[in-house]
Amino acid sequence: MRNEKSLHAALKRWYMQPGDQLEARVDGYIVDIVRGEQLIEIQTRNLAALKRKLRALLEHHPLRLVYPIAQEKWIVRKTASGKEILARRKSPHRGQLRDLFGELVSIPDLILHPNFVLEIALIQEEEIRHADGRGSWRRRGHSIHDHKLLQVLETVTFETKQDFLSFLPGDLEQPFSNQSLATRLGDSIYATRRMTYCLRKMGVIRLVAKNRNQLLFQIAG
Repeated sequence: MRNEKSLHAALKRWYMQPGDQLEARVDGYIVDIVRGEQLIEIQTRNLAALKRKLRALLEHHPLRLVYPIAQEKWIVRKTASGKEILARRKSPHRGQLRDLFGELVSIPDLILHPNFVLEIALIQEEEIRHADGRGSWRRRGHSIHDHKLLQVLETVTFETKQDFLSFLPGDLEQPFSNQSLATRLGDSIYATRRMTYCLRKMGVIRLVAKNRNQLLFQIAG
């Protein structure tokens, strides 16, 4: 595929099986993998860009959306031309499964569609940076050029809204606030709000009260 990034291409190869059709046209859209009646779409970022495509395809086809999360990442710094490696180090950041809500926030209601399955691929990857002076000050002017798949560590599938109950501690107090959930998870309040927004849209939790400036939630029956 023209302009296809390395991570997307590598995941497509990892998922493909004999007999699959690659980059096949279905209902006016190009789909990464067509396996009989099953459509498999791989998106490495910006799930919001797929909203219209997913909704259209789901009307007539079972569809599995694959989204990777880098559980382990190595930063590879190269010269501006990309021909020489300057340094390689392991990033201290470890991606977690609940990072998916950062992207899922744009399409949480699709989980309720009977034709939709979300699959998270927990991976090891290399992030390739070029010393071209075009990147942010945080990266010292290095721009992110590409991501390369090193290994798929695990895949986790979400088929129904009940599957998302696994993100909530079993002994979580009822009702609970974003702040209490963030404290239990050891996560930021911002990330937790994205999670509870998605879980509300799916019908996993419901809003039951408001205590001053805090919303209180309860697991839906």
